[in-house]
Amino acid sequence: MSSADSITLSCLLERIAALQDAQPGTVIIGIVGTPGAGKTTLVEQLMGRLNGTETNPERQQHAHVPLDGFHLSDQELSRIGLLDRKGAPETFDVYGYAATLQRLKTPRESVVYAPGFERAIEQPIAGVVPVFPSAGTILTEGNYLLLDKPGWRKVREQCTEVWYCVQDDRVRLERLIQRHVMFGKSPTAAREWVQRVDEENARIIRSTRHRADLVVELEHLGAA
Repeated sequence: MSSADSITLSCLLERIAALQDAQPGTVIIGIVGTPGAGKTTLVEQLMGRLNGTETNPERQQHAHVPLDGFHLSDQELSRIGLLDRKGAPETFDVYGYAATLQRLKTPRESVVYAPGFERAIEQPIAGVVPVFPSAGTILTEGNYLLLDKPGWRKVREQCTEVWYCVQDDRVRLERLIQRHVMFGKSPTAAREWVQRVDEENARIIRSTRHRADLVVELEHLGAA
């Protein structure tokens, strides 16, 4: 594992390019971090630079496949008694996620459709993330890509590298609470959920940090 306090976005882009040059086939970069750390923001910044001015997804060489699309539905979580733990490792279709990444690693002649997640309704939606054959690099972000448990180990096997994102806890917690409020929780309910669910998940995620190939300090991330 390597770490750099002053790493820049350009450094990360160069690292991706080096991985592309070093091996044939699809490169899959996993982005991990605690809830609210800024994983999605980092991926969006990278994707904007990687695809540049190419707006046609059928010609883009880089694609984003988030773990969030593999959330189990509230209906299924209610059936198995885990609705109040939504976001924990056992509330995802981990084997489906691993199988999708494995499919993306193999040579593709047609589009692969992955699920997405709609925060307005807090539910996964099938088939809304198209990955075209042109995409030779996949960025996938989520909480548990480094977890040493059945299913999650299969996910890690599909990733060329996994990067662990770190964010100042004060900023991260404020961001989390605001996000929950934005999508319907009261401030009190949002704080309760963050302390009871998100922070327990954060503890699990932190325990996997040592398995990362790179640690990215997002509060120090530069753009150059």
